Amino acid sequence: MTESTATAAVTYYGADWCGDCIRSKAYLDGAGVAYVERNVEDSAELAAEAEAISGRKNIPVILFADGEFLVEPSNAALEVALAARHLL
Repeated sequence: MTESTATAAVTYYGADWCGDCIRSKAYLDGAGVAYVERNVEDSAELAAEAEAISGRKNIPVILFADGEFLVEPSNAALEVALAARHLL
């Protein structure tokens, strides 16, 4: 489920070929969490944004409105982070 960038509590940076991205995105969708999707394959600028946030080239990068982020999170870690922000 995607929403506008202006109201996003979650921004997801990933790619269609990435196994961890597919899993994390499926978790977000299954939990009904609204997010802005930024596919790093679409532009070098989006890939650079994700790297600037995390300091790494790994994806997915899940950015929360409070500035915290997760990189390649397990479903359990993603659930904890979402629940802590009352997004589940």
